[in-house]
Amino acid sequence: MTSIIMVCLGNICRSPLAHGILESKLPSDQFYIDSAGTANYHVGDSPDHRSIAVAKQNGIDISNQRGRQFNVSDFDTFDYIFTMDDSNYQNIIALARNHNDTTKVKRILEVDESIQLTHVPDPYYGDISDFENVFQILDNACDVLSKRLLHNSL
Repeated sequence: MTSIIMVCLGNICRSPLAHGILESKLPSDQFYIDSAGTANYHVGDSPDHRSIAVAKQNGIDISNQRGRQFNVSDFDTFDYIFTMDDSNYQNIIALARNHNDTTKVKRILEVDESIQLTHVPDPYYGDISDFENVFQILDNACDVLSKRLLHNSL
């Protein structure tokens, strides 16, 4: 089984959306998807109510997810680690123990060369339209990512 973890700062906005979106696009008997934050601000918390609402509007239920912090053992558990921005990327790379760990870490928007953005914006201090924008960005990236994962071309 291929395992993938999505990582943002607090694990309540972007990474839960990416987790739910990718999970909805891949067969659960072949892929395990999770999410985490680089910080410990929201350990045990549900995703932000706006992330839950936007996901639900798009037919995805992320309400049962709970925030957790990324830890070094995740390098052993996951085949792929996708970060939402450069800060998350650098925080995860700083935890890497060796070259094998670092090769697992990628920025999620790197999977699709047609995406002009370099990072997924953090919608936390915005309104629902910011969450809707993030959902669309992640949905597009996860379309490409899921196809690449299914065809072993990542």
